[in-house]
Amino acid sequence: MLLGQEVARPRSGPAYAWSDGAWRLRFERPPLDRLEYLVGVDGFWSTDPSNPRRAPGPFGDKSVVEWPGYVSPAWLETIADPGQLEEIEIRCRRLVARVRVLIYSTPEPPGADAPLIVVHDGPEYAEYSGLTRYLDAMSWEERIPPLRAALIQPLDRNETYSASALYAGALVRELIPAIAKQAPHGKRIGMGASLGALAMLHAHVRHPRSFDGLLLQSGSFFRQRSDKQESGFDRYRRITRFVGGVIRGDAMDHPIPIAFTCGVAEENHANNLTLAAALVDHGYPAWVAEVRDAHNWTCWRDAFDPHLPALVEAVH
Repeated sequence: MLLGQEVARPRSGPAYAWSDGAWRLRFERPPLDRLEYLVGVDGFWSTDPSNPRRAPGPFGDKSVVEWPGYVSPAWLETIADPGQLEEIEIRCRRLVARVRVLIYSTPEPPGADAPLIVVHDGPEYAEYSGLTRYLDAMSWEERIPPLRAALIQPLDRNETYSASALYAGALVRELIPAIAKQAPHGKRIGMGASLGALAMLHAHVRHPRSFDGLLLQSGSFFRQRSDKQESGFDRYRRITRFVGGVIRGDAMDHPIPIAFTCGVAEENHANNLTLAAALVDHGYPAWVAEVRDAHNWTCWRDAFDPHLPALVEAVH
């Protein structure tokens, strides 16, 4: 019987021990306020039947331990009118695919020059991090102006989101123009988590005038120096080459506001801090928010406030 967690290696472990008629485990608390986990028995993983608290995700629920220091965001208690959602499908020649996009509008109708947030993994952001619910609440509280969001459904995210020049071109030359026909807008913010954050930064570097600001959450900014544990990833070298170029300042000549958020207990923590510091050195108005959590949808949800409204204000 094993503990499955994402804050210490090996991920499948440590093991429980039978003692005094029960399976017991002592696991030193990492520097976080909540822990998502699974229990493994004979190669099968499931939630903990003795713990009713759950965190949903695209690969199924996980059990959750919340320590006394954890406080969920106050905006979850806000009762706000829901915004509008419209589904469109974009035929993308470069990707040889049809890309599903949800167009969100705040309850107060946005004008033709309203900001647009372009969100990688957008439908999952809405489902597992409550992004559209958050935008409803911020609109109700008048902390953001009326705006739209384009929630992009990924295809093969390991390929398209891994510093792919083909995808960056498709996003900027095909997807965004098609979105603009349905969602006219002024300033444009890119947003993503994990590989989705990497892909947003990559699109900005290759097409510097496509975005006016970025929200990058737990970006997979792999570096040879600090992330050798990721070397088995198919596009590891492509990512490390790109990240190395950003740190050196290659083609980083169009500074825009960038907000980084990251869990303090995740392996991407070090590379996010390094990249953010490098961008500041290159003249970017960038900042980092650290969350006492790991690489998961709740961590990203808990960092929306106040950093997404601050970013909208910075570019508006």
